[in-house]
Amino acid sequence: MMCQDKSNDNTASSKWTVHDTCQNCSLLPTLGVTLFLGWNAILFFIMIYSVFVASKRERVFILALCLLSLVLPPRWPGPIGRQIGWWMIAQSEKYFGLKTIVEDEQALLKVSEGNRGAIYAMEPHDVLPFAAFSFNPIINRIPGGRNICFMVSSSVFRVPFLRQVYSWAGSLPVDKETFLSRLSAGKAVAFVPGGVHECFLLDPKKPRDLVLYLRNRKGFIKLALQTGSPIVPVFSFHVKGSYTYYWQPRGRLLEAWSRWAGYIPLLFFGRWNIPLFIPRANKLTVVIGRPIHIPKEGSHVSRDIVDKYHEMFLKEMEALFERHKKIEGYGDTHVKIV
Repeated sequence: MMCQDKSNDNTASSKWTVHDTCQNCSLLPTLGVTLFLGWNAILFFIMIYSVFVASKRERVFILALCLLSLVLPPRWPGPIGRQIGWWMIAQSEKYFGLKTIVEDEQALLKVSEGNRGAIYAMEPHDVLPFAAFSFNPIINRIPGGRNICFMVSSSVFRVPFLRQVYSWAGSLPVDKETFLSRLSAGKAVAFVPGGVHECFLLDPKKPRDLVLYLRNRKGFIKLALQTGSPIVPVFSFHVKGSYTYYWQPRGRLLEAWSRWAGYIPLLFFGRWNIPLFIPRANKLTVVIGRPIHIPKEGSHVSRDIVDKYHEMFLKEMEALFERHKKIEGYGDTHVKIV
C-alpha cells in the first residue's frame, strides 16, 4: 500500500515524482528480508555449528548441500525461484518503507522508449548496498525500467545459497561483458560504482562525513561512451546506520585482497544486534536523478572525453545529494569524493 504519491510543492521540485510505502516491520516482511539479506548470518551460524556441534553425518550432509548449491544453476529452480524472488522484494519494500523520488520521470521514459540502455549509478555502498532491491521491476519504481537489472560483485555467485537467492532477486555479476551485452541490447543496468572499497572509508568517529570512492572509477564512463548510454545518478538515504561495526580492516594488503575477492572481512551487526544479520528497519529513501546524456563514441574513446563526462557525473552526484539532504535529515552531513 502506498502512503503517498505526490510531487513536492516548491518550484525546484515540481517535476519530482514521489512514491512512499507505508513501513511494516511485522513477521512476514521480516521473514522476506531475512530470506533475502540474512544469508551472511545463516551461513556464519551453519559454519559455527558444523565446526563445533555437528556430528560427522551432519557435516557431510551440510557439505553436500553446499556443493549441490554450487553445482546447480544460479536461477534454479526457474519459475519457482523467480516467484520467491518477487516475494522477497515485495516484503523488502514494506520492511524498509521504501520511498522513491524520481526527479524527471519524463526524461527517463524517453530513454526507455528510445530503446537505449542506461546506467543507474547508485551511492553509497556502506556496509551492504541493500537499497539495490529498489531497482527490481516487480515493484515498478524506475520509469521505463521493465528490463533493468542490478549488478553485484561476482563473488556473490561463488557462495552457496547466496548465488541462488541473488539470482532469484534478478541480479547479475558486475563485469565488463555483462555491462556491454545489456547496454548494446538496449537494457538498463544499475550498480554501485564506489564498490566494496567504500567499506574501508567508513569512519564512525566522523559521522558527518559521507565518503564516496568515485575519483578513479571511470570504467563505466567509458562503457557509456562506447554505447551512447545515459548515466543516471542515484542516491540512497538512511542506509547509513542500518548496521553497526566494531572492527574495521585496514591496510593495502586487505584492500588488494578485497578487490580480488569482492568483499572485506568486516564484522557487522544488524537488527537485534545479531552478527551479520539483516539491516535495522530504517525507512529508506532512494532518489533517482536526471539522466546525463552521453554521446556514442564507439570503440575509439579518448581519455579526455572520459575525464570530461566523469567530472560531469561527479558534480551531478554531489548536487543530487545536496538537493535532498535537508529534507532527508542529512543537513549536517558533507559528501567527500575521493
